[in-house]
Amino acid sequence: MNFHPRHGTVLPITAEEATRLAARWLTPADLFGTAQNKAIRQQNTLVDSAAGKVAYLAMPGASLQQFDPQLTAFGLAVKPSGPQNFANGPVTYTVGQGSQQRTYTVSATETHNPALNGYYADPAILHSEKTGKFYIYPTSDGFTGWSGTYFKTFSSPDLVNWKDEGVILDLPKDVSWEKKNAWAPCIIEQKTATGYRYAYYFCAGAKIGVALSDSPTGPFKDTGKPLLNQLPEGVKGGQQIDPAVFRDPQSGKLYLYWGNGYMAGAELNDDLVSLKPGTTQVMTPDRTFREGAHVFFRNGTYYFMWSEDDTRSPNYQVRYGTSTTPLGKITVPANNLVITKDPSQGIYGTGHNSTIQVPGRDEWYLVYHRFTYPKGIGMGDAAGYNREVCIDKMEFNADGSIKPVVPTHAGIQPVWVK
Repeated sequence: MNFHPRHGTVLPITAEEATRLAARWLTPADLFGTAQNKAIRQQNTLVDSAAGKVAYLAMPGASLQQFDPQLTAFGLAVKPSGPQNFANGPVTYTVGQGSQQRTYTVSATETHNPALNGYYADPAILHSEKTGKFYIYPTSDGFTGWSGTYFKTFSSPDLVNWKDEGVILDLPKDVSWEKKNAWAPCIIEQKTATGYRYAYYFCAGAKIGVALSDSPTGPFKDTGKPLLNQLPEGVKGGQQIDPAVFRDPQSGKLYLYWGNGYMAGAELNDDLVSLKPGTTQVMTPDRTFREGAHVFFRNGTYYFMWSEDDTRSPNYQVRYGTSTTPLGKITVPANNLVITKDPSQGIYGTGHNSTIQVPGRDEWYLVYHRFTYPKGIGMGDAAGYNREVCIDKMEFNADGSIKPVVPTHAGIQPVWVK
């Protein structure tokens, strides 16, 4: 439906009645929203009635030479019908008859953003040594007030084609100490003498828990209690959310970072489920820090990323600083903006990121969320829980500074690990 009924009933009608209703009430804009082709990103369809334009974003691998939107016409006259060649540019469609006839210019473009089909946010990414695949661990989004209660993961051989691996942790079923607000997870893979194990850090009820598995796709078993449920010493406000786990390639030690309104970090014990006493540091880099800390290491430098502003704001964006140690003072460069909105493309609310380095190469990608496109910017605060995950390339200057990342609809090309 293109409306949101409440407190009503359902009335069956005949095909003939449906045709008459459509002739009277169905607009061409509604018609183009009925496209049934599963290669179309339904939530990303743009219909501009005033300009007479329709833009379909197609999934990776869609054949645009023989592409049929599969419109449900409800008896309206629509031409042309069947597969059309969109590879050479837009196709002209006419809808209706006589004085009611309208012409639309319809385009179909294969895009790789959003990377995940549906509403997801706060993406953490992993390349697994065990399987050789990439995995994204997001917040399940699309729930009013961030009220989701379960976590999923997605796998890919190439960072473009993603498979939904299903629910890996369900708060009502799997977690005894909290049942609501499943937010912002992260994960670490650890090789042991007997195989691999995975520690999955997640938010529930503004507390941080940890669950373990021997597979990157779970099932994960919660430890039975929160890992973090109190503010660090000296911090008077904020939330214990947004964990980020990091393995220091120089020392092999593991660290956990977290916080909303402040940034804290601590060393993890080898058991992966407890913090080493006395190592917690408050590390808030500057006043732009809001949440979503992320840490990576490159060429002798520790990079700290964070999100500025509120996830409901179109100005939500990512900044960074650097340090010489995992828990040391963070130096904030003058020009430290990593990614921000691009109104010319209708892209807003770009934040809460992770990064991935292609194993064996100095090749990096930024994984982040944005408002759902194109409707997000008109949704008000609801845009902050109707978000989608995207991936774009991240590059560095010769001095190690991060080049600003331009958010795109096109996304990246497939990446293969040799």
